[in-house]
Amino acid sequence: MKVTKAEFIISAVGPNQYPEDALPEIALAGRSNVGKSSLINRMINRKNLARTSSTPGKTQHLNYYRVNDQLYFVDVPGYGYAKVSKSQREVWGKMIEKYLQERETLKLVLQIIDLRHPPTKDDELMYDWLKAYELPVCVVATKADKVPKSRWQKHLKIIKEALVLRAGDPLILFSSEEGIGKDELWAQIERYAGLTEGTEATGLEASDTENGES
Repeated sequence: MKVTKAEFIISAVGPNQYPEDALPEIALAGRSNVGKSSLINRMINRKNLARTSSTPGKTQHLNYYRVNDQLYFVDVPGYGYAKVSKSQREVWGKMIEKYLQERETLKLVLQIIDLRHPPTKDDELMYDWLKAYELPVCVVATKADKVPKSRWQKHLKIIKEALVLRAGDPLILFSSEEGIGKDELWAQIERYAGLTEGTEATGLEASDTENGES
């Protein structure tokens, strides 16, 4: 997709604040500080539309970014950050679960995982939860530029086996720094969002508005 327009819309805390224009939504899920904001910025060719933060657990709302007036990226609060209070995690968890289970315009969940490390227990639980509710998932193994190219396939295999990746769920190698995997990821997003005709996924594949952080 050639992005000609991208804008931050709202940090929503509940359904009454979600956009009502029925555009397809692509949610980004991942542990805190895994690089969701950086991925959004790379995908839309902007440096700071989605504000990155060195403080894990900063995103506390569903941050909506509208792209080309065709779809939304929805950045959800990161999981697995221990310093956030248990009560706050429960509030976030309920909000996220309700959104993922009930949002009719949600077309795809991008589960972001750091290629450098094996998936955490939280990563595994999130993937299992998404599949239990039969949600379409594309796993994105980011920070590929931090791993030698000769080790990419080994690290991808570790992720695939740890998650017990289901047949048909794409696994895309990605780097926000270098743009690796950008075109492949856009192809998946466009297909699930109904913006282009495509084939079934084959599995392994290689001035800004103030807004939220992740």
